[in-house]
Amino acid sequence: MSRSGYTDECDDNWGLIRWRGAVNSSIKGKRGQAMLREIAAAMDAMPDKELVTNNLQVDGSFCTLGVVGAARGIDMSKVDSEDREAVAKMFGISEALAAEIMHENDESYDDSKFVEVEICGPVRPFWPYFGKHKSFVRVPDQHAAEKRWRYMREWVRNHIATGGQQ
Repeated sequence: MSRSGYTDECDDNWGLIRWRGAVNSSIKGKRGQAMLREIAAAMDAMPDKELVTNNLQVDGSFCTLGVVGAARGIDMSKVDSEDREAVAKMFGISEALAAEIMHENDESYDDSKFVEVEICGPVRPFWPYFGKHKSFVRVPDQHAAEKRWRYMREWVRNHIATGGQQ
């Protein structure tokens, strides 16, 4: 399980429907829209456009919510980033919105990438590897923090209501 509290095990369809409704309502509500605008402004003001995962703050780097905490001058070391209820209370948003932002920040962008490599020497003589001297391997992406920042900035932009909508 992640710090957002989301899990792959979902046997209660109505519970999932209610949760997604709570997330949608919290994003479209006044507090949610205010928070998204504050996140956008704080992210744009960052000198280094990079985001970390699984913590609000790590060695001067922040996650999406941590960026807002730093802009507000909040001491985030006193809050357990795994406790989404405490995180939501600290930022004055719903638990559903806090969980959704943490999930998007931590799990929607992969920190690794696939690279094609050439295999030298003999290969396996059976299907599906018969005669293949090229394969794909997963390696860490050295630009993941910057790509995560771009992904989250776009996610925030896409969820900010425009015009008279709310």
